[in-house]
Amino acid sequence: MKLLTKFNLILLVIFGAGGFLIAQFAYSFLIGNARREVMEQAQLMMASANSVRDYTTNDLKPLLEQNPRHRVRFLAETVPAHGALTTFTNLRKNYPDYSYREATLNPTNLEDRASDWEADIIRYLRDHPDETERIGDRETANGPAVFLAKPLKAVPACMECHSTPSAAPQAMLAVYGSANGFGWKNGEIIGAQIISVPMSVPVAIADRAYHRLLIFLIVTLVVTILALDAGVYFFVIRPLKLVSDTADRVSRGEKDVPPIKIKGKDEVATVAASFNRMQVSLAKALRMIEEE
Repeated sequence: MKLLTKFNLILLVIFGAGGFLIAQFAYSFLIGNARREVMEQAQLMMASANSVRDYTTNDLKPLLEQNPRHRVRFLAETVPAHGALTTFTNLRKNYPDYSYREATLNPTNLEDRASDWEADIIRYLRDHPDETERIGDRETANGPAVFLAKPLKAVPACMECHSTPSAAPQAMLAVYGSANGFGWKNGEIIGAQIISVPMSVPVAIADRAYHRLLIFLIVTLVVTILALDAGVYFFVIRPLKLVSDTADRVSRGEKDVPPIKIKGKDEVATVAASFNRMQVSLAKALRMIEEE
């Protein structure tokens, strides 16, 4: 087996083992990074939803309540949750994998009633009032998903509609009735804003980055091996081949074989210099024998 072949085999083993370890570590890192990226987007969406809620409460609701129709017809636009959900529905055109819910344990609109897993989150937030958010994983029918949840607290403005049926606007009672969405207490955590994202989203992001990394590693490996092969050939193999060819000529009895030209001061140059000295000594010895 030639020296260059052995050298390449050693490089392939070293680069292969190193590349495998790097790829495994990199994939774990990329998954974590993609998950953080998804959660940052979810945080931004949550902040957007809260901005819409604040706008509805502070600016839009006072204006709509001045509308005479508000007394006889319930205007959903006065509800902060309605504005946040409507805005997020439009946002989903660009982010179809994200879902947003304002799940409540005792909602006025039964469509907002918390499912079992949402109720577990709400109860957790109730038991840990100091926590402002909860991030976790859950299993769904379509595979694992990650979620971001923030507590929804009843504020004085909520009591206008959710304290008792007698205090609620008649227009709201005409739409939703008096059986649900009452008995809230000021400051109580009554629900949670929940953004849910399937794990397939961060996995897809990580996979794309991982494939680009593999291509980069393979290209780097090939370029590195070619560069090292060129260096080994020009600085080691070719000079040694010259020494070998010169030794063959001398061993066949050729005379006037020119000495090897020495370049540099590395180990190969040392071998060539030693061969030149040996060749000179051999020539002197042959002349001495001939003279006798």
